[in-house]
Amino acid sequence: MSGMRRFSRRALLRTGLGVSGGALASQLLPRLPGPSGPGAEPAWAPAAARQGLFPEWSRFARLADGTFDEDADPLRDMQPVIAALKSQNVNVIELDTVLSNWLTPPQFTAHMGKVKSFVELAHTAGIRVVMYYPSMELISVGGEKGPSFYKNGEGKSWVQRSLDGKPNVFYGSLVVWVDPGDESCWLSPNSPWRDYYLGRIKALAATGVDAIWPDVPIYFDGALSWCDASTWAADAFKADTGLALPAKADFTSLPFRRYVEWRHRNLNQWQLDIAAAGRSVNPDLVTFIETVSMDYQYATLVGLDGAYLRKAEGVSHVWEVDILGNYDGMRHATATDWTCLISMYKYARAASGAKPAWAFSYGWKADDASLVMAELLAAGCNPYEVKSPFKNETTDKAMRTRMYAFVAANQEKLYNAAPAAEVGVYHSSASRDYVSPAAGTGMYANTKVPSGVNDWWAGGSADESCTKQAWLGEFRGTVKAMVYAHIPFATVTSPHLAAADLAPYRVLMLPNLQAVSDDEAAVLREYVAGGGTVVITGPAPTALDGTGTARSEYALADVLGFRKGDTLPASKQNRFGSGTCWYVKNLAGLSYLANTDQASADQLLVPVLAAAPPSVRLTGDRRIHMEVSRLGDDTVVQLVNFTCFGDAPAAFKTTPAACSVALEVPAGKRVLSATVSSPDGASPAPQPVTWQVAGTTATVSLTVGQYSLLTVTTTTG
Repeated sequence: MSGMRRFSRRALLRTGLGVSGGALASQLLPRLPGPSGPGAEPAWAPAAARQGLFPEWSRFARLADGTFDEDADPLRDMQPVIAALKSQNVNVIELDTVLSNWLTPPQFTAHMGKVKSFVELAHTAGIRVVMYYPSMELISVGGEKGPSFYKNGEGKSWVQRSLDGKPNVFYGSLVVWVDPGDESCWLSPNSPWRDYYLGRIKALAATGVDAIWPDVPIYFDGALSWCDASTWAADAFKADTGLALPAKADFTSLPFRRYVEWRHRNLNQWQLDIAAAGRSVNPDLVTFIETVSMDYQYATLVGLDGAYLRKAEGVSHVWEVDILGNYDGMRHATATDWTCLISMYKYARAASGAKPAWAFSYGWKADDASLVMAELLAAGCNPYEVKSPFKNETTDKAMRTRMYAFVAANQEKLYNAAPAAEVGVYHSSASRDYVSPAAGTGMYANTKVPSGVNDWWAGGSADESCTKQAWLGEFRGTVKAMVYAHIPFATVTSPHLAAADLAPYRVLMLPNLQAVSDDEAAVLREYVAGGGTVVITGPAPTALDGTGTARSEYALADVLGFRKGDTLPASKQNRFGSGTCWYVKNLAGLSYLANTDQASADQLLVPVLAAAPPSVRLTGDRRIHMEVSRLGDDTVVQLVNFTCFGDAPAAFKTTPAACSVALEVPAGKRVLSATVSSPDGASPAPQPVTWQVAGTTATVSLTVGQYSLLTVTTTTG
């Protein structure tokens, strides 16, 4: 399951170019009601996207898919779509029409006029529009037997190729979004496709869309592995590294490892160029790249590492966070699978940096869909609600309307509050790439297909599980330990790491950190010397450089307190400067991921609790996920309840869970009020709850259905 799903869209739009007739002036169209109520948009004004700033509308986005068919009329067909989405509390429409298809220049130009008509209607309704446009895939409708871009256009020259020279092109039925008889051609970003696509991005930017949504810029591996080895890519790789392309995939070979790393940077530059092309026409335009590779192994296989964009201006992500079953959602998840989902959403939030992190919120039925969205919101992402695997359908209109009303009513707390986490969990892109290369992606833990379920994520292959991967399993197990211990944490991504990235954290977890560049090592060393605590696990701590080559000495030998020639200790605590390094030889996180054994968790938790005891504590089932943030005098506590899930898949149900939240009241402060908001009921309005104070600790007891947002407000006195 690749994660990219356009399933029914191809059938809907396989023949057409959108609405007939030209663009109509907005003053001739009946006006839809303007924005009102919770989360209403401000008066229409140009958005500020320069100097790294993203417009307010994008930070508070509640997204859904919209489209129009080939014979659609603006008044008869487009306007009802917009009105329906507005009634569901959607404020940003992802417009997906026929830009996936091979269009001649006249066809493309005509279609831009039709896009403009839709944008004018949406803007009249106070809704923003982001335009979906695949960035490296081109589909030729009927191209298997009829004319196609590969056979009759420039595709044969511009196509991605595998290391053995095969073209990355296939026909129908291999993936759900390509209809039988159609051709899918994957293009090289180093070929003239670059200018072709960027020229069309500029034309799209001129239609008035508020943002562009380029779909997954990847070296697609559904038909072939380890693309791109076209002559275009070979020349670019040689110019960048001085090396010839490797002849085969071989992680023991330095040229191949350099190729793995180069693909990340090459695709990153492609994304930056797309964003720059749009801004060259409209400086206020922002770009959201659909990114299907999350924290797991898939980023290595397809080249797209979203964290490389973390500090880029004007461009962020739409994270396609997959679920377990295309036709079952998360209904047969284990509790460990839910911690994997949490890990993916937390990674998404971190890899987008200070910018909005939009993310897919997949579901199969209303109850599993709302629980998935709860985890998305707790992580700080903006929801794009959709029924799996149908990109253009909602799981349930009433559920979307209710959940989006909650988001609108609480958007300041969800997106403007500052995370209170003092623990960071380090996600090392290089260690992911080089420490334990595996055939499986590691997306979730449970690979066994539940009875009666079709289209399971792993297809029943045990090798797909993250519990089979030494680096990813250690990372995911560390996340699970933090979630189960109710310790608020943030993911920290490795590309472009700087000292400022670590400043918020008193403790930094370094799960199985083996591959580390000299620059990374210097930042980590400075962090510990300045008073930070690190917890590093695994049998070869910092033993590899940034491209996976063995070092003659550990990069952080001085911080660890032992050298490569020494006997590797089972564990060690070493003072370095003003800080401390805790080392654990075994993979405690991987053990906890697979077995939920408390002894393994304690190896990770003891140093955390010693250096950064949480100021907000939860007493209750360990399967209640807690996130904490602060907004002015408010402490915001988000609680997501997945207690109905255990060690083995079972039928989905929601079981309310009682718990209590205790927080330390700062000196000179007292609790003024405590309220709970939840999307589980009919209204998202905050409800007052009682609290008790003992010494400097205030405690609130509550029962969580699926998702509760507790706000404790303090005042001086």
